[in-house]
Amino acid sequence: MRPIRVRIGVLGLALVAGLAAPTAATAAPEAGGAAPAPTVEERRLDGELPREILRRSGFAAVAPAFARGLGRADSYREARRVVEREGAALWRRAVDRVQGRGPARGDLSRDDDRPLYWARLGMTRELRTWEPGFGLSERQRAALLTELERTSRGQTDLRLPRGHRDWHGKGVKRVLLTGFDPFTLDRDIRISNPSGAVALALDGTVIDTADGPARVETAVFPVRWADFAEGTVERALRPYLPRVDLFTTVSQGRVGRFDVERTNGAWRGGFPDNDNVSRTETVPVADPASQPQWTTTTLPYAAITAADTGRFPVYDNTSVTEIPAGGDEPVVRPDGPTPGSTAREGGGGNYLSNEIAYRATLLRDRLGLHGTLPGGHVHTPVLQFGAGNTDPATGALTDPEFVRNRLDIVAQTRAIVGVAVSTAGADRD
Repeated sequence: MRPIRVRIGVLGLALVAGLAAPTAATAAPEAGGAAPAPTVEERRLDGELPREILRRSGFAAVAPAFARGLGRADSYREARRVVEREGAALWRRAVDRVQGRGPARGDLSRDDDRPLYWARLGMTRELRTWEPGFGLSERQRAALLTELERTSRGQTDLRLPRGHRDWHGKGVKRVLLTGFDPFTLDRDIRISNPSGAVALALDGTVIDTADGPARVETAVFPVRWADFAEGTVERALRPYLPRVDLFTTVSQGRVGRFDVERTNGAWRGGFPDNDNVSRTETVPVADPASQPQWTTTTLPYAAITAADTGRFPVYDNTSVTEIPAGGDEPVVRPDGPTPGSTAREGGGGNYLSNEIAYRATLLRDRLGLHGTLPGGHVHTPVLQFGAGNTDPATGALTDPEFVRNRLDIVAQTRAIVGVAVSTAGADRD
């Protein structure tokens, strides 16, 4: 996930429809009080194309059914049970659809990640604007929204296999992989994020590698600065990093290529997120006094880039942008940062893909796992529509080339993970 400058010529401009009245399933606010307003991200649901995605995937009834369940809750405890159950059910439904279990319930190809994204937003909007008769404090509503986000993103469904052995044994290796929501939706609301598609396609699957089978567990993350500042990455990953054999964060990057990002920087570059919020600052983390300017991948990048994993070239990206020690202007360094420099861009830029890579690898290091746990970030190619379908104002929601590109990116990411597991395992023999 890189700033929009790398996407010039790929994305056009799209108009997002204005606000519509709340759905009939949304409970009315209590007398004398106004319901909280939907977010910028949630208001995009009122456009025709998001509604079409939901109709053509069979996910249109998800949010109304969730609202009815909330309406039957007569206490905060019961509401929390509804949120936990329905959030987890949405994640499993999305995974099952992508992986071919059960009916497709619509003509969108099964590999599509967009139904999960838009259905989740429908649920969060219902919950955000819900005013139950028993009363709901701001803190309670925030807790319910957090739980809905976690369960519907697979963050509470990371099921690592039992009976695992270490790299020297013959047991099943354990891999943790993360993806992202679609983003830059005001430029093209049809956008899909191949990293989210990868997460749905690989969740719970086993990859046969030269070093034995590897079980992959996945989760997806929002494209919002605030969630990252509040620690969503660390909360989700901290319990699992000591228990896995390899991890990789994945996001959409450059046109026509994969990149294994060698270095991650502690800087937010300000590009607007899915709520149209900008942040330009040092990446906010716990214990900032010990915060490094840079973290590095421990993925086996040389083996990954040398392997034949698919039709897209794969690069070992070593470039960063820094302010050198004693300097005051940013300088591009093709071979990585120099001693004492201040980060302005990691190899993956200074948007949320760089930040998730920075946070995950910093967490690895703070847990004392730098020398034992392979982990880092992989950027996929930009997911492009077909040549005649590039205008978001008049183009189709999907096309054969769009589907082929997404399937090829998913398959190649799977192959990259297989190479990484095999090589990292061999390195420890």
